[in-house]
Amino acid sequence: MLSHLLRKFEITKSDLVRIVLGCAIMAFGVINVHEPAHITEGGVLGLGLFMKTVWGWNLAYVSPILDGICYLLGFSMLGKPFLKKASLATIFFAIFYYIFDQMGPVLPNLYAYPFWAAIAGGIFIGCGCGIVVTVGGCAGGDDALALVISKKTRWPISRAYLFTDFTVLALSLSYIPFTRLIFSFLTTVVSSFLIGQFELNMKVPAWKVSESGIEKNA
Repeated sequence: MLSHLLRKFEITKSDLVRIVLGCAIMAFGVINVHEPAHITEGGVLGLGLFMKTVWGWNLAYVSPILDGICYLLGFSMLGKPFLKKASLATIFFAIFYYIFDQMGPVLPNLYAYPFWAAIAGGIFIGCGCGIVVTVGGCAGGDDALALVISKKTRWPISRAYLFTDFTVLALSLSYIPFTRLIFSFLTTVVSSFLIGQFELNMKVPAWKVSESGIEKNA
């Protein structure tokens, strides 16, 4: 069964471990830091948190739908191998979010310490997403959008992440006080920086942009 899964998604066992680990780290951070501290994120994750807060929609169900929309928008540019890994990451994030949501937070509530919540939240998201990016995929639809923007504009991927994050953070002003939103912006800066470090510190970039799409290097 595992061999079939690896062949179907065109990944190795090492890739699968990194996807699972990265998604688990992200989901753990959202449940234990972002939500209790009322610190949001940008991109699709932030949009999902917005929908959960305003309309009460469960992020475990909303996130895959939003990711799917983003993948469809970038399908012709990203390529099938990339989207296979991204889809697998979306599934694992939803699973881990559901599990950790049922467990509830296990870390101390950092609501009274928004600066440290922003730093901790950025570390969880940045490291989790960065680990997934190293396998040549992404950990959500906003990652796909960032890579599309990066190709179109020739921006570094970290700058593309900041652009998508800032757009959603502006929307979050409808339910998050401006002072709290400043710390949300800080957490996106931290996470974007860390994702960029994973990209820069790889011996060979995990993905490259070609005319046929975004493909993993050998």
